[in-house]
Order: sequence, then C-alpha cells, then structure tokens
Amino acid sequence: MTAPNLDQWLDRPAVRVVHRRPTKADPARLWEAARAIRLDQTRVLGRLVRWRIPGVSPQSSFEELFTSSPFLALQHEDMTLVSGLVGRIWTLRRDYPQLSGIEDYQDWDRPGTAKVLLANWVVARDGGGAALHSETRVRAHGVQGRVGLASVRPLIAGFQQLVSTDAMAAAIRQAERA
Repeated sequence: MTAPNLDQWLDRPAVRVVHRRPTKADPARLWEAARAIRLDQTRVLGRLVRWRIPGVSPQSSFEELFTSSPFLALQHEDMTLVSGLVGRIWTLRRDYPQLSGIEDYQDWDRPGTAKVLLANWVVARDGGGAALHSETRVRAHGVQGRVGLASVRPLIAGFQQLVSTDAMAAAIRQAERA
C-alpha cells in the first residue's frame, strides 16, 4: 500500500489540497469505512457537494459519487480511488462534459475549462493502524480557465478543511467502531 502516482494523471496543478488522518484502525477496515461514508453523514461537506453537483442523492457514498458521472474513475484498486472531472467548475450550472474513458481525461486541455483530480487512499502505518489520505488537484486551461479558477479559489480555501473534518473524520469514527 503506497501512495498513487498522481503526477501521471495531473502534474503541475494550479491548486493542490492535501489531507492525511491517522487512526489505530487496520487499513482494510479504514478503507471499507471510507468507501461507505455517505454524503448525508458529512454535514456541511455533503450539502456543499450536492449544491455544486445537482442531482446527487444525499444517500450516495463518496465511492458512488467518484465513480459515477460527471466523475470518471481513473484508478480503483488496492485501497486507492483516483477520479477525474473536467469542465467549468466555477459555474452554478452543471457544466461537466462527459468523459468516455481515461484517454479523454488524459488528453483534456480545452481552453476555458479546468481539469480536476480527486484521490483517496489508505496506507498502513509502522507500528499498526493506518492513515487515510486525500489529495485534490486542479489545473486551469486557457485565460478564461485561469479566471474561472481564480473565482472559486476563495471557496476552495474556505471549505477544503471539510474534507478532513467531515468526510475523513466520519470514516475514521466508523472504522474505529467496527
């Protein structure tokens, strides 16, 4: 269990947000808990996701979210889930083009849009337990893409901690109860 190579999917991001939460739970239990956490179990983060991606059910798990349109699962194995999303992430309407496969994501560079990578994985800790990792990367394409990304930077800065305090904390609580 090692960190995925995220540079193969999106190197040189304009935005990079990283979170890590350790626990005494074993890696397999932690991964199962992380996969099962639902949006409605994450308080503010779940509502924020549903506001930004209309039509997502509050009972959807994060695994379901990141493996369904508008996301594309790029790597889903060995306690790792890496997903991609493209489009105008700064608009209030759902403006996320459908990706037909990994090649579409890798080749994406349409001006006026952004390319987003969301990665979650579990690593065993020396001495027992595990750590849950989350990393989000964003790259803007073209001048309009950079302007659009600049407009959502305050949202990213203001709400990024919810990944750790809402979603990751809920997964750890569930793993430690099991």
